Amino acid sequence: MISQDGRAIVVDPGDPAPVLKALEQYNLRLECILVTHHHFDHIGGLESLVKKTNAVVYAPRHPSIPSPYSVVNNDDHIQVLNWEFRVMAVPGHTLTHVAYFCEQSELGPILFCGDTLFSGGCGRMFEGDPDGFWASLERLSLLPQETLVCSAHEYTLSNLKFAQAVEPNNQALIHYTQHCQSLRAQNLPTLPSTIGTERSINPFLRVREADVIKSAQKISPSAQTEGQIFGVLRSWKNDFS
Repeated sequence: MISQDGRAIVVDPGDPAPVLKALEQYNLRLECILVTHHHFDHIGGLESLVKKTNAVVYAPRHPSIPSPYSVVNNDDHIQVLNWEFRVMAVPGHTLTHVAYFCEQSELGPILFCGDTLFSGGCGRMFEGDPDGFWASLERLSLLPQETLVCSAHEYTLSNLKFAQAVEPNNQALIHYTQHCQSLRAQNLPTLPSTIGTERSINPFLRVREADVIKSAQKISPSAQTEGQIFGVLRSWKNDFS
């Protein structure tokens, strides 16, 4: 949730209860809801919140998303509160997935990326294809390095376990893992991350790195292109424990 002068924005409200609790606790008025994709854990609270608050909803077009909402498309610009968001189409996890990027905020550049990019990982490829998903991640990786990455789930430690299997000698990854373990031991979130951090530790953004390629080709020697390397990593992660 983002708030400013008693007004609030919420992103991907899967459950209305914590949102309503925060609105009451901090005496906020919910003006806008941003939706990245149609999975229920991201839209389950929409109808209740809209009914109670009359908030405006922005979302990619999909029959699972309850109306009414304003449809967003790639490179649309949305002005909410004093924030201007650029909509970025990032298919892969789902075909209509979008992210919302604000280049100038009091927090600096900030990205709400749903399930496309996690710290140390990325979402499962439910509807897209490896080339398309890799292109989406590469697009996000080109944002300013200081961009805050606000992922939708706290999956960081499990992602980093996989990342270390892919790239065990990555010193930045080793140090980041220790940092995140310390945060979670204190029951603190690891998020947000930054684009710069993810470029240094996230194997799904590092498919051009020699050690990442080597690890992927141990599983599939025929993998050569960036999309193919990404596809091997994503399949490997699906079954990783």
